[in-house]
Amino acid sequence: MTEVLQIGNRTIQASELIPLLANYQLLPQLLRELIIDEAIAAVECKPEELAQAKQRFYADKQLAQETDIQAWLVQQGLSAEQLDNIIVRKIKLEKYKQATWGAKLESYFFQLKAKLDKVIYSLLRTQDPGLAQELYFRLQAKEQSFAEVAQKYSQGPESQTGGLVGPVEQSSLHPAMVQLLSNCQPGQISPPSRIAEWYVIVRVEKFIPAQLDEPMKARLLNELFEGWMQEQQRQVNIIPSA
Repeated sequence: MTEVLQIGNRTIQASELIPLLANYQLLPQLLRELIIDEAIAAVECKPEELAQAKQRFYADKQLAQETDIQAWLVQQGLSAEQLDNIIVRKIKLEKYKQATWGAKLESYFFQLKAKLDKVIYSLLRTQDPGLAQELYFRLQAKEQSFAEVAQKYSQGPESQTGGLVGPVEQSSLHPAMVQLLSNCQPGQISPPSRIAEWYVIVRVEKFIPAQLDEPMKARLLNELFEGWMQEQQRQVNIIPSA
């Protein structure tokens, strides 16, 4: 048998690797990496791209001196060549994502924009419909501020912030809450509405439209890539050898 790994007093044989990966539920990760390797095989990485990426990597890790770099490599159990390969692989993967889905980002963004838009709102919720109605009338009459009422009566964590919630993406909210907020103008206090077990009163403070900036592009690019990766993984049946 071929010995491939020594860990303490234990020697791992080549024939044991796949069963071990299966036992530790690591086969899907191995499959993912193999799919990536195949996808980026034809992608090129220029020497200057590697040099720039290495400098960014060292800066992120706060490795300012050559001695720091060598100590970090020893700590990680990597050679300088292996680190280069890791960095090159990341560069190739980002290039592959951009080449494959970059042109689709704008249409994908507008398809999702309503969910990506953010909102800041004030929330008051209670399970008592009568109390909700009374508090709404108080707010309408300006007898108390929304923050004062929320701090005293709201039954969720928003009571700690005077009812203020956000900014949050609308995709993270209950669909009924999204509908309620979309029907409100900023500054308008909604009458009590039933959402699940709660009677809620809301006031929109601000709508924040999503922007297709660089962080958003990176996020959507990764979403498209992950969707593709899941499809690739579904198409492969992993059958470990006995």
